Amino acid sequence: MNARTIAFELSMEGRQVDEVVASIFHTVLFHRSSGKFTYNSEESYSIRTVSYIDVDCDFIDFTYVCCESELLGRNVKREIADFSELLRTVDGTSAPPRGSISLEFFQKRRARWPFQPECVPWEVWTVFCEIAEARNEHDMHAKHENVVEMLQDKIMYITEIINRHQYVPKMPSRSDADLIFDTSYPDIQPYLFKIHYNLSGAPQTTVGNTVRKILRETLSL
Repeated sequence: MNARTIAFELSMEGRQVDEVVASIFHTVLFHRSSGKFTYNSEESYSIRTVSYIDVDCDFIDFTYVCCESELLGRNVKREIADFSELLRTVDGTSAPPRGSISLEFFQKRRARWPFQPECVPWEVWTVFCEIAEARNEHDMHAKHENVVEMLQDKIMYITEIINRHQYVPKMPSRSDADLIFDTSYPDIQPYLFKIHYNLSGAPQTTVGNTVRKILRETLSL
């Protein structure tokens, strides 16, 4: 299966990385999530509605829609924060720090014991980020407006893409639900997804970085 891939290239200040990526990923997740399934039989089910909230950004004059799920929001925020923190530590003396972060949707295919199910991606959203710090107040204002305009365009484009008749996994039976959806959330049921990233010129992972990540994840529980 060839996964559908959508990529965006954006330039922003370091402090804006978290909110830029979150606004795009949460917009996609809102359209790629459903309410919890309640199966009445193997093939018959009902679906709860998805609640949503508006999120106002702190460093961008922008508001986006997010699924109202505390656990989903916390998990996504943690992954983006790890990427953002490493991106801002890249040495930008020779070239602006650059990196990419992807939201990948996949489905599982059963395998014979003792092998694990095969994970097959079917849609990948990637945001290429370049950090370009403002030189003065005028430059900061211009860059700020540019980021807002770009985000507005990207959100509209996401809605257009999502509404096209493209491949999505068919609704599963009760026994196959975990192959298509992440059923671990108590209040929502997104398609199976993972977030991964790649950095250019990032420092190698150190014990200190690892300890800080573990502490952050522990405190977020």
